[in-house]
Amino acid sequence: MEELIRIDTISQYNTNANNETRHPLVSIVDLSKAPKKQNSRFALGFYAVFLKEIKCGDLKYGCNYYDYEEGTMIFVAPGQILGVENNGEYYQPAGQVLLFHPDLIRGTSLGRNINEYGFFSYDVNEALHLSESERTIILDCLSKIKFELQHTIDKHSKTLIVNTIELFLNYCVRFYDRQFITRENSNKGTIEKFEMFLNTYYQSDKPQTIGLPSVAYFADQLHLSSNYFGDLIKKETGKTAQEYIQLKIIDIAKEKIFDKSKSVSQIAYELGFKYPQHFSRSFKQHVGHSPNEYRLLN
Repeated sequence: MEELIRIDTISQYNTNANNETRHPLVSIVDLSKAPKKQNSRFALGFYAVFLKEIKCGDLKYGCNYYDYEEGTMIFVAPGQILGVENNGEYYQPAGQVLLFHPDLIRGTSLGRNINEYGFFSYDVNEALHLSESERTIILDCLSKIKFELQHTIDKHSKTLIVNTIELFLNYCVRFYDRQFITRENSNKGTIEKFEMFLNTYYQSDKPQTIGLPSVAYFADQLHLSSNYFGDLIKKETGKTAQEYIQLKIIDIAKEKIFDKSKSVSQIAYELGFKYPQHFSRSFKQHVGHSPNEYRLLN
């Protein structure tokens, strides 16, 4: 396995990319200034948003590969392992990278809400593909941050930089929403596969051996990150992935309750609940009646 390169500080990244460090906690890196590199695996100690302008190989993100094409953006949180399959060749990087350290945003609105930007945990095949007009907006935000970094730091610098990063990320939320819409057909295919996997789960012994199905389980089956999968389900159905699963379980439970040869406890265990009272509580919350009441009503 290739050696993992750890880059803990922004100044270290800038040095490796032959860029000047103007601020220890934030930087806009021009990758065209970097020396030619071989592909490698690395982990960063800060947030990074890559806007690439060339095709540079198959990106390994998590356990899978993504064909990392020109004009895509990816978002990396501190500690995530990112890498490009090393084919032994050298390439000249191109594009820009926004780097910002968690210390920069502590105590700010962005710091409090950074976990709301789920795309920092997206995985394979989940990069943001920009239109020309969207790319113009992204570059404008980067230009504003760069402008602040090129001037003497004063009492306004941090506020302006952090606010612009927040604006930048909010635009990315909008652009991802657009991407979910424009990929509606492929998203529908994902929903259909999800429904199929959910049905198959309850046609097997998995509820008894594994327990209640989780969002992470189905995301893994679909080769998606949990965050991306959850956002896709929410955009397509109006429900969270967890809500979707719970409603499916309740539908199956309603059918099982008609079988009077089975006790409520048996049904609970068949559905994957560890404790029958948890099943009864969930059922009443969704249906308005306990399982026994529903059985009597029907």
